[in-house]
Amino acid sequence: MTEDHLDGNAAGGGLREVFAVDLTAATGQCSNCSQALVLAESLLYTRAPGLVARCPGCEAVLFRLVRGPGRAWLDLRGMTCLQFALPDGS
Repeated sequence: MTEDHLDGNAAGGGLREVFAVDLTAATGQCSNCSQALVLAESLLYTRAPGLVARCPGCEAVLFRLVRGPGRAWLDLRGMTCLQFALPDGS
């Protein structure tokens, strides 16, 4: 750790706040075709080891969510950004 940055543990509180919200109402942008969408509009496939969401415009993978005993894996590399409201409105 140097003076110009902290280690990743410092993000713990902020990440806890972020993942306490319903992300289906979040808006995002497909990294493949740049279509803006609400996550609830994505095409969700469940016949896999987890959930796979695809862009309704170009069908590129937006995100993958896989759960296992006591853990989960979330891959959001198909989204260039994700915007969502925080519970307290801030």
